[in-house]
Amino acid sequence: MIKKVILSGFVILGLAINTVWSQSKVLGLEDFKQPLGDWFEAGNAKLNPDDEKKLTAIDGNSVLISEQGKTVNLVTNQNYGDIKVELDFMISKKSNSGVYLQGRYEIQIYDSWGKENPVSWDCGGIYARYDGTKTYEGTPPLVNASKKPGEWQHLEINFKAPRFNSKGEKIKNAVFKKVKLNGITVQKNAEVTGPTASSLDNKEEPSGPLMLQGDHWPVAYRNIKLKKG
Repeated sequence: MIKKVILSGFVILGLAINTVWSQSKVLGLEDFKQPLGDWFEAGNAKLNPDDEKKLTAIDGNSVLISEQGKTVNLVTNQNYGDIKVELDFMISKKSNSGVYLQGRYEIQIYDSWGKENPVSWDCGGIYARYDGTKTYEGTPPLVNASKKPGEWQHLEINFKAPRFNSKGEKIKNAVFKKVKLNGITVQKNAEVTGPTASSLDNKEEPSGPLMLQGDHWPVAYRNIKLKKG
């Protein structure tokens, strides 16, 4: 009887978690600021058979895609503080993108398939900071959990925003409480002392937009769900 009750508890908890995410709005292009550059909506994406460094869109409207890359970054209309993010992404061969919490703190997206000993600019890493002359800090993923280019990959981020006192002075750094790539934990309780390289700005504030990097190479996103932490 006890085992059945415990099992029922886990089932209820699992259903509750799934219900929370199912009730979250899936972001579309209308949720991002203009200009949108070369981003458009598609039904799916795949590697371009003639050039694996590019993506090809499939008709539909559930995927946000930049087939060629080298376009604008997508920035949400709304600002967020503590937040949980869940999304899927696909990149082409040797591609590079990133998910910026508050537009300032980046979880790197990169073609790291098969790489041993990943570093901070590999997929699932917290990208390094930049002082105008050199990069510093940055946190490598705990493990390389990357899939092959052209496959959909799943990213989950639990982010805690920096804290400030009544004078507006920062008293606690931003923290990536947990980041999972394809179901595997790649970051845990990782502090960020300030905005990472190529951030939207160099400020630190209680909130900011979600930014998806588009100024590098081809990338597609789908099922982008946000939940306030």
